[in-house]
Amino acid sequence: MSIRHGLLALLESGPRYGSQLRTEFESRTGATWPLNVGQVYTTLNRLERDGMVVQDGEDEAGHALYAVTDAGREELRNWFRSPVDRRSPPRDELAIKLAMAVGAPGIDIRDVIQSQRHHTVQAMQDYTRLKAQATDVSPDNRDDVAWLLVLEQLIFQTEAEARWLDHCEARLVRLSLMNAQKEKQREKERESAGAGHDGPSPDTAPPAEKPAPASRIGLGRSRGR
Repeated sequence: MSIRHGLLALLESGPRYGSQLRTEFESRTGATWPLNVGQVYTTLNRLERDGMVVQDGEDEAGHALYAVTDAGREELRNWFRSPVDRRSPPRDELAIKLAMAVGAPGIDIRDVIQSQRHHTVQAMQDYTRLKAQATDVSPDNRDDVAWLLVLEQLIFQTEAEARWLDHCEARLVRLSLMNAQKEKQREKERESAGAGHDGPSPDTAPPAEKPAPASRIGLGRSRGR
């Protein structure tokens, strides 16, 4: 999330002070990514340091106002024109959790998946319910339209996450079956190898002893008389 560019976009409508920017940011995004005043003023200080904003007096209550500069407007135009870079995706805690659960001792990864799926489906239902309640969205109210876009993105995101979890579980089942088949094949090979060492097979048994010739038997008897 780019707080920096979000604040620049809000300031383009006119000078604002910190708390006002926080309120408008949360209103525009439906409080999906809540900010605290400290984050806002830290970002404003950095923007001022970079020449993107300047302090522009105070309002009637004595709040310091900030205004966007030409450099800030150019920065904002470049941000709107440039696609979000997906070559370096942000770290996803769920993906990391499943990756670490693979092979972790004492952890059944399918239990992890099922627990997450329950939570994801519940979130998707909550978002869908919020969308159904947003029947009074005015096309002229940019905050309402912006919030609806964010809400629909959350719905699509949770739907995709649920499908991905189904895919992960199906893949684990296939891998488990493949491992079971391989182990069964190895067991058969071990049994076959063990049977070959129990004793000579009928094909390799030594030939039976032939009886001695009758003449030699008779000769032995004649000598014994």
